[in-house]
Amino acid sequence: MNIPNILSLFRIVLIPVFVVAFYLPSEISRVAGSGIFLLACLTDLFDGYVARNLNQTTKLGAFLDPVADKLIVAVALVLIVSELHGSYLAIPAAIIVGREIIVSALREWMAEIGKRTSVAVTFVGKIKTTAQMAAIVSFLLYKPGDKLTFLVLGVILLYIAAGLTLWSMVMYIKAAITAMNNE
Repeated sequence: MNIPNILSLFRIVLIPVFVVAFYLPSEISRVAGSGIFLLACLTDLFDGYVARNLNQTTKLGAFLDPVADKLIVAVALVLIVSELHGSYLAIPAAIIVGREIIVSALREWMAEIGKRTSVAVTFVGKIKTTAQMAAIVSFLLYKPGDKLTFLVLGVILLYIAAGLTLWSMVMYIKAAITAMNNE
């Protein structure tokens, strides 16, 4: 167990805390929920930095890190869509969650045939992650009945993230097909 793995586990532990904060019956729930989510985002950045720069990458970390990221993002999207009741949010949220399932399965399959590096994380994937996390923070800060600034920003960022999600998924699928054809 090393620092990056502890940070990934910490993100998973933050999920129920995040859900409780989201449903707190007070004005602080917005700030607390977005603060907890931001803390999770920062630990994601930090654990990757530490793992790479201190040579603390492990097989456990390679598994835990993306699982922690996908879990907290999926939970946040479910909470947001359920609260704001909009198909305009459900569609990009479903695209994002669906892509994560497809790409995770693709990575697992490629690992089984010894080609995991063919479907490594891309720069587009990192931009997608940044856009979806910023969208989620915007939605978490939005309070129905308030100014629409956070809601509009969240919608724009969520659609950008969904578009990048589809693009990166196509890139992963193309890389996997190329790796299989070169076998």
